[in-house]
Amino acid sequence: MKHVKKQQEPLEFTNWKAQENEDWQPTYDKLAGTVKDAVKTALMVEQGYICCYCEQRLIEHDSHIEHFRPQNDPNVDALDYNNMLCSCQDRLRKGDPRHCGVAKDNWFDEAMLVSPFDPSCESKFSFTGNGEIKPRPGNNRDAIETIHRLKLDINKLNDLRAKAIEPFLENTLSPAEFQNFVRGYLLRDETGKLGEFWTTIQYLFGA
Repeated sequence: MKHVKKQQEPLEFTNWKAQENEDWQPTYDKLAGTVKDAVKTALMVEQGYICCYCEQRLIEHDSHIEHFRPQNDPNVDALDYNNMLCSCQDRLRKGDPRHCGVAKDNWFDEAMLVSPFDPSCESKFSFTGNGEIKPRPGNNRDAIETIHRLKLDINKLNDLRAKAIEPFLENTLSPAEFQNFVRGYLLRDETGKLGEFWTTIQYLFGA
């Protein structure tokens, strides 16, 4: 889970909400079309086009706007951009296991759910060379519960993390070349994308 630094909400979204009047109130159910697309794109850009929870590449047609604090909480403003993220999975294909925001659904426990908004979230988890995710040693009950609730340790995600690790296990680079390779991977590319499973690579190979 990589820390997400929130940016200003897109202007299209601000202007859409500003149309509120006696006859029309903006709600999340009414958010659609180009305005909703602008919100989702802004979230993806913030995150470097990786899932807010598992960090696999976000795909436009298989991802969704995620409310960190669920919409069914009466104290939550469903149009609060600062509560929004972008998570992988949208329409589940047959046999595809649920994970991340789809698995989380309406569950929320502030003390037990690690937040991508928390700058320390990256330090809550550790990773093995075969792609497994584990809580860091210490009092990390929240990391244990987060892994369980979001299904971050399912075989599918372990296998994807292992594939991301493979290029870093090559022995053809000098130590200096290898460090440059790692540093390059951990930077956004020219299109603003971060490498998949950023935190895994940072944990295992980062300086």
